[in-house]
Amino acid sequence: MSGRPALPDVDRLISLVDQSLRTLFATPRASRLNPALDCPQEALSEAERHLSASLMRVNHSGEIAAQALYEGQALVARDPGLRDMLRRAALEETDHLAWTQSRISELGGRTSLLNPLWYSGGLAMGVAFGLVGDRWNLGFLVETERQVEAHLASHQGKLPATDAKSHAIVAQMKDDEAQHATAARRAGAAELPAPARAAMRAAGRVLSGLSRLL
Repeated sequence: MSGRPALPDVDRLISLVDQSLRTLFATPRASRLNPALDCPQEALSEAERHLSASLMRVNHSGEIAAQALYEGQALVARDPGLRDMLRRAALEETDHLAWTQSRISELGGRTSLLNPLWYSGGLAMGVAFGLVGDRWNLGFLVETERQVEAHLASHQGKLPATDAKSHAIVAQMKDDEAQHATAARRAGAAELPAPARAAMRAAGRVLSGLSRLL
């Protein structure tokens, strides 16, 4: 994976705009069955419902950012195989987007008002890392998935024990993120330096904190 960054042509830019609008404003459609489909609907207290909705709102915002990251990375990736891998991962992230949005609606919650900000920031970060080179592009993907996996694991400990539907969604999301990271490592990902990893964790904390509130 070498060479100059791929210069986006008009068709790819139009596709990016279309995908951005779909991610932010259209109802996402999953390509897989919702893992919560067959889970029992336990009665939740008002406090438990509010907690679950706020945590799933954070996860939904994370998926908004993930869509943008993948689109930005794919836009400037040098290797066509890498672009295909990023787009396949983005398709699974669309499933996550649909599942979390559906669960938020079931819980009587709402998605974050800051989603356009998360999307634009994710897109900028994806392009920035993609321009550095494909190995770093892959390394950024690995670290993103690693941090998201840890974040989802923490939510498994925070969600109400009786909220089987949210637990099932988060568990499947966590498994998918781990698979994305494994695929990127096998493709030759570089290990990001510690300052970059720390900056990503800080950005993730900002997204989580603000999305939970707004």
